[in-house]
Amino acid sequence: MPLVNMKPLLRHAMDNGYAVAAFNLVDYGTTKAMVKAAEELNAPVICQTSAKTIQYFSHREIVSWVRTVAEESPVPVVLHLDHCKDLAMIEECARSGWTSIMIDASEYPFEENLAMSLRVRDIADRYGVGMEAELGQIMGVEDDMVVDEADSVLTDPDDARRFCDALDLSAFACAVGTAHGFYKGEPVVDFDRIEAINRATGTPMALHGGTGLSDETFAKAIARGAAKVNISTNLKHVFVESVEDYRRKNPDDYEPLRVIDAQYQACKALFAGFIEKFGGRDTAPAFLASLRETA
Repeated sequence: MPLVNMKPLLRHAMDNGYAVAAFNLVDYGTTKAMVKAAEELNAPVICQTSAKTIQYFSHREIVSWVRTVAEESPVPVVLHLDHCKDLAMIEECARSGWTSIMIDASEYPFEENLAMSLRVRDIADRYGVGMEAELGQIMGVEDDMVVDEADSVLTDPDDARRFCDALDLSAFACAVGTAHGFYKGEPVVDFDRIEAINRATGTPMALHGGTGLSDETFAKAIARGAAKVNISTNLKHVFVESVEDYRRKNPDDYEPLRVIDAQYQACKALFAGFIEKFGGRDTAPAFLASLRETA
């Protein structure tokens, strides 16, 4: 089916107590694996792209990958631009076929962040795509962006209300104690803050820093309104380690397709596990029915 807008999908997820898994694709193989995993579970999925991935490949290549696998699949697929600070890249993504875009101006003071985010709101409206924005600084490493623990700032619910009221977001990314990358210690997630922010904004929350969180943490966050959960670091490790593992077990095998398939299967299993964990199984039909009702 055609790529879908993220806004109605996350609203359905929030209203029905599940979260949509959002994975940062690496190449065509990982793109196909995440959509096939979703298809086998009859679930929606969000294929995310980092700015770095777009720079390495191209807008045209990435759109072609995602459209190819999505159009052959019966489940809803979103193509989303993850953390981006470049307004020109954001507009090019919206123009090229992404169905959701994210501005990350969280490093700036509130008013400057809001002003930049409002410019992206105009872009999203112009192209009819969903929008995510971030308030508060999430610690850790995301591609080339580094936020030290001392510089991280948890999101204030009152500021969150002002921010979301002005922007009409599809997803609201905020700092609630999670971190990008692998956790060095036990993460301290502020569930009361998640609940307070969702009560204040009524906006589906995007939970960044999903790699390494416990099943219990995911369940509590989703029950309090997290409707999108990002997984990136975990995929990077499986992407590389699956090839290393295959080579250890098959040192004399130089057939590329068998190596590629081992990587594909490992990544697909990872995706399926998270989709199941977030409650996505068998949610696609109800979401698609809700779209038909509002059409």
